[in-house]
Amino acid sequence: MDNGASSYRRFLEGEESAFEEILETYRDGLTLFINRYVCNEAEAEDIAIDVFTYILLHKHRYNFKTSLKTYLYMLGRSRALDYLRKQKRLVFAELEKAGAEAPPPEERVFLGEREKMVREAVAKLPQEMREAVELVYFEGLSYEETAKIMKKTKKQVDNALYRAKEKLRAIIGKDGELWL
Repeated sequence: MDNGASSYRRFLEGEESAFEEILETYRDGLTLFINRYVCNEAEAEDIAIDVFTYILLHKHRYNFKTSLKTYLYMLGRSRALDYLRKQKRLVFAELEKAGAEAPPPEERVFLGEREKMVREAVAKLPQEMREAVELVYFEGLSYEETAKIMKKTKKQVDNALYRAKEKLRAIIGKDGELWL
């Protein structure tokens, strides 16, 4: 898979359906990602629309050195942080496990408690660690993509995740190792 590059190339060549394809592929994930920063679904949607408007107006700024998803998430993160600065508050939403199939009814109670415990533990982490955990484990991004989004080196992301795992183990206990 080319991570959106072929769609973006077609978009650059003027094919309108390519932009619609990009929008459909990345809109929901980007909106959920932004919402974890701004804690407001309407604002997250507005910021996501702003990101897509930006790429419409500045087509040639994407240089294909990263995946399109990474580029969009970098733009989304930057705009979300700008929004928070303007609001003079830094509030992060609880992480939600997205995209998982529904477990059988007898496991829902157990998984619900585990998920709640993990979300509460992750919410207690410092911002940098929380961001790294969210991007790598909940968004499924690579260390390299996470580093670009966070404007850190790959090693700094690796260190943040290591420290986050240690803190989570201390908060949750030995069973927390199963989640990370």
